[in-house]
Amino acid sequence: MRYFIVLSYNGSEYHGWQIQPNAITVQEVIEDAFTKLLRYDIAIVGAGRTDAGVHASQMVAHFDVSQPIDDNLIFKLNSFLPKDIAIHDIYNVTDEAHARFDALSRTYIYKIAQYKNVFNYDFAYALGNTLDLDKMNEACQILYTYNDFQCFSKVHTDVKTYHCTIMLASWTSIDGEIHFTIKADRFLRNMVRAIVGTMINIGLGKLEVNDLHHIIQSKNRGEAGYSVPAHGLYLTQIEYPKTIRPHN
Repeated sequence: MRYFIVLSYNGSEYHGWQIQPNAITVQEVIEDAFTKLLRYDIAIVGAGRTDAGVHASQMVAHFDVSQPIDDNLIFKLNSFLPKDIAIHDIYNVTDEAHARFDALSRTYIYKIAQYKNVFNYDFAYALGNTLDLDKMNEACQILYTYNDFQCFSKVHTDVKTYHCTIMLASWTSIDGEIHFTIKADRFLRNMVRAIVGTMINIGLGKLEVNDLHHIIQSKNRGEAGYSVPAHGLYLTQIEYPKTIRPHN
């Protein structure tokens, strides 16, 4: 039987989502908790990878078991897991449902702190400069007209295509923070952080809005802006078709 698990995590203490040697990751900690509670090896497959220091208010993963799970498993997992990982839901899906390949869209939010705040220091990028949100939102409209975003991808990555369909991109000011929300069918490694760094340069007047056309058309990471720090980035939503749930 296959199940989807919905969870959140504070990524500050983890070297990203995906298991890797000699570094603690979110996937490793959750698999260890499952294996100890169920008393047999459990492998979980995430909807995607988040880099070291990136947070998730909603991550989805799937796992397989031979027996229906205990109704109290969520409570048991949350009692067993560290304080920076929380399980919110576990539900049965069809045997073919895949947390990564069946995802229709993913949404990220990047948070920038406009002034020093001791309570969001580790969870938003502190940037004292004034940003022109009107220009940054104007630049967002340009993103919709392209689907090859190689210029925002980490170099030497093992993807077959740099094509992504961006469904939403916008900047808003909320309670002393500036939030960038972006939704797409898929994302390249480091893509959101590189877009934000480029947009900040537009907001500071270091780049003109129309310069974004040249940057994207260049397909050159060196033409785009800097990669902003990981601790301001959150994976916030993953959407799936209704067909992943079994028909009763």
